[in-house]
Amino acid sequence: MRFERRSDQPENPFSRLAPDQTIAIVPEFTFESGAKIHDVPVAYKTWGVLNAEGDNCMLICHPLTRSVDVEDWWGNCWGSCPIEGKGKVIDESKFFIVCLNVMGSPYGSASPLTVNLKTGARYGPEFPLATIRDDCRLHKMVLDDLGVKSVAICLGGSMAGMHVYEWALYGSDYIKLIVPISAPAKSSAWSMSWTESQRQSIFTDPKYKDGYYSLEEPPKQGMTAARMNAMLTYRTRASYERRFGRAVMDNSEPEAAGILSKDEADSSDVHRRIHNEGHRHMNTSSSFSTGLQTPKGCDSPAINSTKSLDAGSKDTEDYKPPVYSAHSYLRYQADKFNERFDANCYIHLSRKMDSHDVSFRRGPYKEIIKSITQPVLVVAIESDVLYPLYEIRALSKLLPASEFIPVKSDEGHDGLLLEWEQINEAIVAFMQKHEPTRSLIAREGVAVAPKTATRGSLFASW
Repeated sequence: MRFERRSDQPENPFSRLAPDQTIAIVPEFTFESGAKIHDVPVAYKTWGVLNAEGDNCMLICHPLTRSVDVEDWWGNCWGSCPIEGKGKVIDESKFFIVCLNVMGSPYGSASPLTVNLKTGARYGPEFPLATIRDDCRLHKMVLDDLGVKSVAICLGGSMAGMHVYEWALYGSDYIKLIVPISAPAKSSAWSMSWTESQRQSIFTDPKYKDGYYSLEEPPKQGMTAARMNAMLTYRTRASYERRFGRAVMDNSEPEAAGILSKDEADSSDVHRRIHNEGHRHMNTSSSFSTGLQTPKGCDSPAINSTKSLDAGSKDTEDYKPPVYSAHSYLRYQADKFNERFDANCYIHLSRKMDSHDVSFRRGPYKEIIKSITQPVLVVAIESDVLYPLYEIRALSKLLPASEFIPVKSDEGHDGLLLEWEQINEAIVAFMQKHEPTRSLIAREGVAVAPKTATRGSLFASW
């Protein structure tokens, strides 16, 4: 190994959320845009042992908001992969498993959270835009440094699947098999529109400050709106109806049904609280400036001064409006997300996905897709609204050596993590069918430490 290795990144508190990772320092990297940076950190994690031939690498790419800690978000797919019958995809006794953190992520690789050597401060919004292609080029340097000669199988879902398609274009001599899950080979206007709406949510937060915010005062409200927006694209109407319906929190209370006592019905403050339920920064004072104007034609004077809100009786002082379970879920997920993600990183990664197109500067799209000659297992989620089944199926038909697997689920895009049993079974069968994974799993594996009980995931949603 010629690259320097580090175990931590003091300037980036989010990097600590990926335990036991290693950070390689690449001396220099030039982006596709022409921008150049030095001493580039690349966080990664490995399992298993690289064989003498350097050809037993299983390259797992991570989704948008995940880290390199694959055990955290795909732990159910960990175990033994036999030559026949049922097994688990991620067999560290047979494969050298590698996951590398993409640029722009808050979990350890170069990003808006890392230090710009020219200024001595964090890059913030000045971090150069990295593309999916940039990530693969940078990660290839680290794989070379680790001694990897070829990748037996490359797999990943969503944004990670975009990386899988880009890796495929390194050729069949280097990348032997690929498994893109719920992922396109180029971003659509539909998915790009969703990411734009999420960015605009962040931009409207006054604490965003064009990206020059402090980590102590981040734009949480903007991130809350962006995350809620994203959560709606990851699931489906059916999954929300099944889980929440019209249920309310604490639904044993009379007010949960929206019924008010006489005192509450006569209280302006109660109606204000109902109107602003869920507004995290609501003015809790008993007086406020309404800014309201009397409509033309009315005789009463304009109302634009400070107005006192009657508190009603003592029975209304502690009134709390009912909260629907679906609303509560979205708020909870947004709060958890704010604890583990950075706004500039989210903006950066969303732009990276928007720029994704494997044919860019290479040639006509269909011709480039047809040049991917490796065996490909294309996995789609039947109810995915972000990358619909028909889009993924059409892509699969362009690939010369593809096998298409539709996963039954009403969970939408998140089915790529939730429907792990179906996906695991399909990938294991694919690995048992094709070289070189078949020859690798046929060999006697190295001894590995047994896994402890399944860990609780930092990144889980439902």
